[in-house]
Amino acid sequence: MATSLSRDVLVIATFVGAENCALAIESQIGSRVELATSRRAGLAALRRSQFGVVVVEESLAESDLEWADALWQSLGTAMPIQVNFAISGTARLTREVRSALARRDGEQIIVRRVVTEEIENDLKTSLTGLLLQSELALREPAVPPGLEPKLRSLVELAGAIRERLRT
Repeated sequence: MATSLSRDVLVIATFVGAENCALAIESQIGSRVELATSRRAGLAALRRSQFGVVVVEESLAESDLEWADALWQSLGTAMPIQVNFAISGTARLTREVRSALARRDGEQIIVRRVVTEEIENDLKTSLTGLLLQSELALREPAVPPGLEPKLRSLVELAGAIRERLRT
């Protein structure tokens, strides 16, 4: 049932040494890191693949706000990190990427828990209605003899499902 989100990282950067930075991050976090060396390549990568984190060179985002808006809207479930590579070293960026992935994993767990509870509550409500209506039908004085065993079976099945949902 559980499908895990991508842990891949997209780095959108044009500075000299971006490739070495991407390789260092990849070796430190153990996830695939893709480098896009232009704005267009960054958006194309987001259309082509899903990423856990998208690292964006701050100067690229700040100098083209329209592109930045398009990028932020294309992230999907990826966590964005906007960074000034001139003042952020690879070690710091690696920590930020790890932290973003951990935050996203935590959010995924919370969302799954909430969705599971909502589905369980919906099922319990529907089963309660099914049980009530089946039991009321069994109490009717004119229940045809062929229908009574089927209604009893329905009550038993609904009760068994309700018990499974309680545990």
